[in-house]
Amino acid sequence: MHGLVNRSIQRFIRDTYGKEAWDAVAAEAGVASEGFEALLSYENALTDAVIDSASKRFAKPRGELLEDLGIHLAGIEALRRLLRFGGVDFADFILSLDELPDRARLAVPELDLPEVSVHPVGGGRFRVICRGDNPGYGPVFAGILRAIADDYGALALIDLDAPAGRVEAISVELLDARFATGRQFHLARPDI
Repeated sequence: MHGLVNRSIQRFIRDTYGKEAWDAVAAEAGVASEGFEALLSYENALTDAVIDSASKRFAKPRGELLEDLGIHLAGIEALRRLLRFGGVDFADFILSLDELPDRARLAVPELDLPEVSVHPVGGGRFRVICRGDNPGYGPVFAGILRAIADDYGALALIDLDAPAGRVEAISVELLDARFATGRQFHLARPDI
């Protein structure tokens, strides 16, 4: 697994549960407390060990923990900005998700994200399919979708289906695209 992915998991645990919690999860998983180097690659088993350790320590099912990770990731301003370039509203954003792995690879060419495909079902409903070698991206994407729906001010039902082999599917029903006032977003960075 790419170190950037592992570093994101580390940051999520530290930001959400604290440094002591990260130290305990890292020790149980066999990772040094300083954690992962963002530009290195690690065995997938080590990533799984960290997730399993955190899931056990925080008494949270793996899928829920990964969904929380997705929500956390969407709250990181640099990633939020990358995501918001996907569309002017939540429906446009969903339809652009199949481009997200390629956009991410523009920034980090060796990043191995799953293949994402979006299938409009009609009536504001979509099916988002994540297909990859590493399970767990489905819940992460579900968390990202929940956070970005809020960011746009959209009201949406987002359900993660049970995984089927390498395929993880998310059902999205957009109930109201303008349910609430969304967060401000400008192409230029706010501090410029």
